[in-house]
Amino acid sequence: MSRYTGPRLRKMRALGIELPGLSRKSIERRPNPPGVHGGNRRRKLSDHGKQLREKQKLRLNYGLNERPFRRLVKEAKANKAPTGKKILELLERRLDNVLFRAGYAATIPAARQLINHGHIHVNGRQVDIASFRVKVGDVIRPRDKSTNLAIIHESLGSVQLAVPDWIDFDSKKMTTRVTAMPESNSVPFEIDVQLVVEYYAKRL
Repeated sequence: MSRYTGPRLRKMRALGIELPGLSRKSIERRPNPPGVHGGNRRRKLSDHGKQLREKQKLRLNYGLNERPFRRLVKEAKANKAPTGKKILELLERRLDNVLFRAGYAATIPAARQLINHGHIHVNGRQVDIASFRVKVGDVIRPRDKSTNLAIIHESLGSVQLAVPDWIDFDSKKMTTRVTAMPESNSVPFEIDVQLVVEYYAKRL
């Protein structure tokens, strides 16, 4: 399954939740699922439907295809830490998410574009892989030639989410330092990750 590139608000309305990494738009004015009968389609979900919904929240917010998401879940299961907690940690540690959470980009897709175009350095070296996993002590910043990019300054001037406590952003130097590993409560939307673990229990 390829990465979703269609109307982002439509997907958030279908899930009934705002995903800040996917879009800055709000579903507040149109909270019902898309379609002419959207207001009458809030049916009770089966256990499988609930599991699928929680999985889709994570996949869409962080922009992962099914195959890499499945690999991430498998990696989390092999770890000694609780699987659900590890899934959220690995997702939050992605470089594209760190850029978004620090405020360099308005969404995770916008952050991915900055990375793919070579605008971002980690510990003084260019990194062009969005899935690059940061660790404690890493320092992230735009390369010198990219510090004046309009897209970065526009995003920094209209940050909607608070910078999480596991990263430290220096606005004067435009640097971000990873100071700790993200916890489960770092995820900026409501998620029942145990349902994601249950979804993959019979599929891995």
